[in-house]
Amino acid sequence: MKSIKSLLAAALCALLLSPSAHALPFTFTFGLLPPGAVVTGAPGQLVGWGYELANTDAANWFVPTQLSASSFALGAPDASYFDFPILAPGLGAALAFNPGTGQGLLGLQLHPGALPGQSESGQFTLAGEWWNGDPLGGGVLLQPSDRVSAPFVVQVTGGAVPEPATLPLLGAGLLWLLLMLRHFRPPSHFTGE
Repeated sequence: MKSIKSLLAAALCALLLSPSAHALPFTFTFGLLPPGAVVTGAPGQLVGWGYELANTDAANWFVPTQLSASSFALGAPDASYFDFPILAPGLGAALAFNPGTGQGLLGLQLHPGALPGQSESGQFTLAGEWWNGDPLGGGVLLQPSDRVSAPFVVQVTGGAVPEPATLPLLGAGLLWLLLMLRHFRPPSHFTGE
């Protein structure tokens, strides 16, 4: 009887300590484009970041589900650029910021009142899920992923000094000239002869 209890206890310990009972160390890498993650732009300009993402796991699929960023004081962020790519084992994706095609990680519309020389830094954080197969083809959700962060910097550059439009200046000059002519009276010693 004692040997059956010992055998059952050993089997239970083996089951609890088996690798399938523990979370696997799934990993992915996340980086920003351009390299160095520093973007620059003039006040009022749209700037942004692209991304490099790689599923370094050899057996499971990575599905990004959450993208967050530090707060921005220099502009208004737009996260609609990120396409949340599903990555098969060992595969990656890289996409540069392109506002014309709507591709990248995040766009930032710099405030028109931002001052040249201002900068701020922060970080993007990405998390997702691990699946044992294609999530769109019958795969099963295994667990949420760890969060991976990537630092960024945005710098405001000196934009071109805006030149005043010429038509309003010309109009104001002509109006001033007309007003001056209207108030101009010839001196009284002119007799016209």
